[in-house]
Amino acid sequence: VQLQASGGGLVQGGGSLLLSCKASGTFAGIAAMGWYRQTPGNQREWVAMTTSGGASNCADSVKGRFSILRDNDKTVQHLQMNALKPEDTAVYFCYASIRRTLGRPASEYWGQGTLVTVSS
Repeated sequence: VQLQASGGGLVQGGGSLLLSCKASGTFAGIAAMGWYRQTPGNQREWVAMTTSGGASNCADSVKGRFSILRDNDKTVQHLQMNALKPEDTAVYFCYASIRRTLGRPASEYWGQGTLVTVSS
């Protein structure tokens, strides 16, 4: 199982970026997908998540500006980031809770980080 993230880059404050993350490999299902972010010297901060049932939530720090979406095949998630602020600058990591086989507990998988830099 692999998660491949894409979409980071440099953007001016107030701008938008779309991050994407695709899960590939052999597995029975994806229970949840989401994003964390991390700045140097700090712990990873949870940003957003969505479940297989369609529920989603975002951290208070990004609520109203970021939204999380999943494609119909449920293996691709997107983080739409609008009204970006310099404090959103971080490496963003996607994750997924994936069941390799039916009836077994889900395990966490992580994608490689993608850097988002917001200039003031």
